Formats: sequence, C-alpha cells, structure tokens
Amino acid sequence: MARIAGIDLPRDKRIEIGLTYIYGIGLSRSHEILEESGVNPDTRVRDLSDADVAALRAAVESKYQIEGDLRRWEAMNIKRLMDIGTYRGRRHRMGLPVRGQRTRTNARTRRGVRRTVAGKKKAAKK
Repeated sequence: MARIAGIDLPRDKRIEIGLTYIYGIGLSRSHEILEESGVNPDTRVRDLSDADVAALRAAVESKYQIEGDLRRWEAMNIKRLMDIGTYRGRRHRMGLPVRGQRTRTNARTRRGVRRTVAGKKKAAKK
C-alpha cells in the first residue's frame, strides 16, 4: 500500500489518478510529479516498487505545499481577509458567495436550505 503525505492511495487506480487523492494535488500537478520522479503514469498503485514510492514521496514533499499545511495557509488567508474587513472577508463571515454571484436566487450551496417565511396575518374585522 502506497502511503504519501499521510494519505493511503487507492490500490486499484493508476498512479496519476491516485495522487489526486492528496489535498493540493490535481491532475496537472500529478503529471508534473510523475515526470519529475520518473514513474510511468499508467502504473497501478499496487504495482509500484518501494523505490518508486520513495521517489514520489520525495518529489511531493520537497516541492509542494499539501494537506495540513495547505489547509492552514488557506484558512489563514481567509482569516486575514475577515480581520481587515475587506468585502470578501465580510462575505466569508456572513456565509454568502464571495466571487460576485447573485444571491436573490441560486445561492443554496452557501446560504443553506430554504426557510419559508409565513405571511403576516391580517387583523380580524368586527
């Protein structure tokens, strides 16, 4: 079982896809890592030798910020925006879309489930 950056890679996938299970590594970065380490992208994770895993681990950990460090860095950037009171920081704080999307409709992912507001009852006439 290949374990890189504290993540167990899925055994039955090709290594170029398996590397994308690590937070901070997408398909293009995965190709860069494989080219740098000299591992064939079509190799299944279960077929990697110990030398291949060591080369991948060295390439990933030396050059890229991944997993916990990357999550911490992103959280600090968002916190900085909130602390200095920028527009983007206020949107993060309120849980609204940050990048200019409309909110009158179609903001369910950020705003949450719909809550219907009942109409105000009219006073009964005598």
